[in-house]
Amino acid sequence: MSIWLILEKKSLDKRLRKCPKHVLEHYELWKRIVELNGPQGLKRIKGFHDESLQGEWRGYRSSRLSKQWRV
Repeated sequence: MSIWLILEKKSLDKRLRKCPKHVLEHYELWKRIVELNGPQGLKRIKGFHDESLQGEWRGYRSSRLSKQWRV
Protein backbone atom coordinates (compact mmCIF):
# COMPACT_ATOMS: atom_id res chain seq x y z
CA MET A 1 0.00 0.00 0.00
CA SER A 2 1.38 3.39 -0.95
CA ILE A 3 0.46 6.73 0.57
CA TRP A 4 -0.31 9.54 -1.86
CA LEU A 5 0.88 13.09 -1.28
CA ILE A 6 -1.46 16.02 -1.94
CA LEU A 7 0.22 19.34 -2.71
CA GLU A 8 -1.89 22.39 -1.83
CA LYS A 9 -1.16 25.94 -2.92
CA LYS A 10 -0.88 28.58 -0.19
CA SER A 11 -3.88 30.39 -1.67
CA LEU A 12 -6.11 27.33 -1.14
CA ASP A 13 -6.64 28.12 2.55
CA LYS A 14 -8.15 31.50 1.68
CA ARG A 15 -10.46 29.93 -0.92
CA LEU A 16 -11.57 27.18 1.43
CA ARG A 17 -12.63 29.75 4.04
CA LYS A 18 -15.00 31.26 1.47
CA CYS A 19 -16.56 28.01 0.22
CA PRO A 20 -19.74 26.42 1.62
CA LYS A 21 -19.37 24.09 4.60
CA HIS A 22 -20.55 21.00 2.71
CA VAL A 23 -17.86 21.56 0.05
CA LEU A 24 -15.18 21.85 2.74
CA GLU A 25 -16.41 18.59 4.30
CA HIS A 26 -16.32 16.83 0.92
CA TYR A 27 -12.81 18.19 0.32
CA GLU A 28 -11.56 16.82 3.65
CA LEU A 29 -13.13 13.43 2.85
CA TRP A 30 -11.63 13.53 -0.65
CA LYS A 31 -8.16 14.25 0.79
CA ARG A 32 -8.38 11.36 3.24
CA ILE A 33 -9.45 8.90 0.54
CA VAL A 34 -6.73 10.02 -1.88
CA GLU A 35 -3.97 9.95 0.75
CA LEU A 36 -4.86 6.39 1.76
CA ASN A 37 -6.03 4.78 -1.50
CA GLY A 38 -5.18 7.11 -4.36
CA PRO A 39 -7.46 7.46 -7.40
CA GLN A 40 -8.58 3.83 -7.07
CA GLY A 41 -10.30 4.71 -3.78
CA LEU A 42 -12.20 7.54 -5.46
CA LYS A 43 -13.51 5.23 -8.17
CA ARG A 44 -15.38 3.26 -5.49
CA ILE A 45 -17.40 6.38 -4.58
CA LYS A 46 -19.60 7.55 -7.47
CA GLY A 47 -20.17 11.05 -6.10
CA PHE A 48 -16.60 12.21 -6.78
CA HIS A 49 -16.64 11.39 -10.53
CA ASP A 50 -12.86 11.16 -10.60
CA GLU A 51 -11.27 11.23 -14.06
CA SER A 52 -7.89 11.75 -15.64
CA LEU A 53 -7.50 14.85 -17.80
CA GLN A 54 -6.27 15.01 -21.38
CA GLY A 55 -4.43 17.42 -23.64
CA GLU A 56 -2.07 19.87 -21.95
CA TRP A 57 -3.43 18.71 -18.56
CA ARG A 58 -2.47 15.07 -19.19
CA GLY A 59 -1.14 13.50 -15.99
CA TYR A 60 -3.51 15.47 -13.77
CA ARG A 61 -6.87 14.37 -12.37
CA SER A 62 -10.20 16.06 -11.70
CA SER A 63 -12.77 15.09 -9.05
CA ARG A 64 -16.18 16.58 -8.34
CA LEU A 65 -16.89 17.80 -4.80
CA SER A 66 -20.35 19.08 -5.78
CA LYS A 67 -22.05 20.14 -9.00
CA GLN A 68 -20.20 23.49 -8.90
CA TRP A 69 -16.92 22.59 -7.14
CA ARG A 70 -14.09 20.47 -8.52
CA VAL A 71 -10.64 19.62 -7.29
